[in-house]
Amino acid sequence: MSSSNLKSLLQEYSLRREKAIDDANNRKESLYKANPKLDEIDVALSKEAIRISKLLLASNDPSLLDDLNKKVDELKKQKADILKSLNVSEDFFKPDFSCKICNDTGYITENGSTHMCNCLKQRLFDIEFNKSNISNLKNDNFENFDLHYYSDEVDEGKYKTKLSPRKNIEKIKDICMHFIDNFDNPDEKNLLFTGNTGLGKSFLSSCIANELLKNGKTVLYQTAPVMLDSIIDFRFGKSISNSSNQNICDNILNVDLLIIDDLGTESMNSVKFAELFNIINSRLLNSGKVTKTIISTNLSLQNLFATYDERIVSRIVGNYNICYFFGDDIRFKKR
Repeated sequence: MSSSNLKSLLQEYSLRREKAIDDANNRKESLYKANPKLDEIDVALSKEAIRISKLLLASNDPSLLDDLNKKVDELKKQKADILKSLNVSEDFFKPDFSCKICNDTGYITENGSTHMCNCLKQRLFDIEFNKSNISNLKNDNFENFDLHYYSDEVDEGKYKTKLSPRKNIEKIKDICMHFIDNFDNPDEKNLLFTGNTGLGKSFLSSCIANELLKNGKTVLYQTAPVMLDSIIDFRFGKSISNSSNQNICDNILNVDLLIIDDLGTESMNSVKFAELFNIINSRLLNSGKVTKTIISTNLSLQNLFATYDERIVSRIVGNYNICYFFGDDIRFKKR
């Protein structure tokens, strides 16, 4: 990742964290100004805490300590009663951090080890890799997923199925929701979206990304041509000055959800075949964490077999739920 991007984001995080703390302090100051008794109780609690500390150092008489603890409990009850009468919870005094996991620091310490929080990871992904690919997540969500763009008429001769486009997309939506709900289950299959352009494949991918981002997962969205070209550039030393490309290989293999869009539009060669197989296979075999992949393509399953190495397609057929999109181009219906 770019050190300048990371530095810029950490400055942003620091300012955001400071603002959240300042806002919390201002809320408390305003409340205490309107209710001076709260400030008096806090001062008294501080004094009692000091007295307890001194007593613990100077005396072994537990009865004296009991008396002080009773006073503390009484003061806490007075404070709780006042806050209840004002309809104020303890959360009122806490800073409202954007990320409740890292408290807007960007890092988490667990079991003596510090690592980057997913919120910061995702911001770096968005800047360095995703760019405009998933920039419209506010609108690309299931709330805006309108089934009425899909016909409810069955055309078995045209689509080779007794399902209408609408029933089919409802079925695909159910598969997507199950995928989201069971994302952390290693046995949950990946997703292959196949069908003509303009049928909602990319939109549904973004809907899934949206939900998983809300759940704290990291998402990397790449078109197949850009992804493979970036990897090849890195492998052959063409991206020495581009630190984002230097990390793309590791990120592609380890991000929680990888979305590969437009598979089949890239110019393939033996090196790219090998890289694509490595990506698909490695993400299936990841140990220690669950990683999932969504592949979107205009190619039919038959055309995938004709275009790609059998090892690649066999991995997809065996480990992906294949969702076939059909119907009329909904982009024309939205005009």
